[in-house]
Amino acid sequence: MRIEYGTPRDIEVWMALVKEVRWNFPGLETQEKLDEHRDTVLKFMDKQQAICVKEGNQIVGVMLFSKKHNMICCLAVSPDHRRRGAASMLMEEALRHLDRTKEISVSTFRAEDEKGPAPRAFYEKFGFIADALIEEMGYPSQKYILYPVGSERRERK
Repeated sequence: MRIEYGTPRDIEVWMALVKEVRWNFPGLETQEKLDEHRDTVLKFMDKQQAICVKEGNQIVGVMLFSKKHNMICCLAVSPDHRRRGAASMLMEEALRHLDRTKEISVSTFRAEDEKGPAPRAFYEKFGFIADALIEEMGYPSQKYILYPVGSERRERK
């Protein structure tokens, strides 16, 4: 497995992975929403804020991150490639490009959501701490914060 920046030539393979996992992502229920997400991915690719893990010609993991907002925007790994290090590769790469002197945020599933345990444990492994309960795309979520390196703010709210 290798990590690369996503480019427009990857968009079809990238979106094949998104379609494979869309059941696990609120806001990707319709073809219209998938088309909107495709446009978003292309914008992130233009800013070099879209990274992917490839195995051969297949994309097995994707991440969008925002330097402007200092956040992880989207992380997905193919079910066939989970627990093999792809998500960690993506997170480590994104953290190299985000500002570690400021808070980095991500939103994920709430604790009581059946989809929540794996992503929450993953973010916690990287030092993210559960923060505010929020709603995104009409779905109950929870914000997680990675506090700046050396910050005293490490306790759970």
